[in-house]
Amino acid sequence: MSAPGLSEHPAARAMVARHRLRAWEPLPWILAFGFYFAFPNHLGFGTDLLIMILFALSLDLALGYAGIVTLGHAAFFGAGAYAVGLLAHHGVWNEPITGLVIGAAVAGLIGLISGLTLLRTTGLTLLMLTLCTMALLEEAANMGEKYTGGFDGLPNLPIPPLFGLFEFNPLYPRVQYLYVLGVLFVCFLFVRMLVYSPFGQSLTGIRENVLRMHAVGAPVNWRLITCYTISAAIAGVAGALWVQTNTYVNLTSLGLDRAATVLIILVLGGYGRLYGAFVGAVVYMALSHFLAKVYPTAWQLGLGLLLMLIALFARNGVLGLWDRLMGRLLSRRAPP
Repeated sequence: MSAPGLSEHPAARAMVARHRLRAWEPLPWILAFGFYFAFPNHLGFGTDLLIMILFALSLDLALGYAGIVTLGHAAFFGAGAYAVGLLAHHGVWNEPITGLVIGAAVAGLIGLISGLTLLRTTGLTLLMLTLCTMALLEEAANMGEKYTGGFDGLPNLPIPPLFGLFEFNPLYPRVQYLYVLGVLFVCFLFVRMLVYSPFGQSLTGIRENVLRMHAVGAPVNWRLITCYTISAAIAGVAGALWVQTNTYVNLTSLGLDRAATVLIILVLGGYGRLYGAFVGAVVYMALSHFLAKVYPTAWQLGLGLLLMLIALFARNGVLGLWDRLMGRLLSRRAPP
């Protein structure tokens, strides 16, 4: 009798099953595309939401899948933002698509260089070193006022039409929304393919039991550095998009507020879940937008209370809570 083929092996079947598109997965993209037609007067908000989803997705790759604890991910967002902003301001290169590639390359390079040192540490030491890296870049941008504009940043950046045909209009951000949605879709497909690949599964193994991965001979450090570099590059793309759609860049792109916000979004949605970035960003930005209108001086109090409730009663965010509810419902329906 001949040996079973690779496709008949249980591990291979499980890998194929993970790659399969589930029935509900097109729903977020249908809703995002429908937003364009349903809310034409809120496309600016929608564009910022999509950029934040991409930024959270980049953090999820490092934190949720590889277990790299970081509080300085805004360093890469800001690196991509300033790379595109400086080129546009000084008239060196400001074509949109190429700008994304440059922003990703600059952020990825910083991620690689910093990762070679930072990822030799773990825990609180790693957390503080990532924060210090972000603070150093922020101070460098502040001190380089001659080139970066310092605290005021670089306003009114000239961003040319997309593909030479579609103008970026700040008052009617139709082109910006579709442009960002397309970039998010491409990046998401790449991340989805990555996390379900053998490389992505090894990252999960490192997160769950790094000693066992060392024991089986996996190159743990280099895989963490590779993941950190890719995550930084995607965050750089998000920063580049932010500059191109808002036509300015300043120190807020490198600030602690941005780093903390994206971490809160991931906690709200659920880390290590791919779609946790989507759920968390929608919950955070929609709620903050609503609370800022109702309570302009105390809207952060409501967000803080929500985060406390999520941390106490919803393990791994909204998606974790959903899984628990569905599990209980299915267990009740199961025959005795």
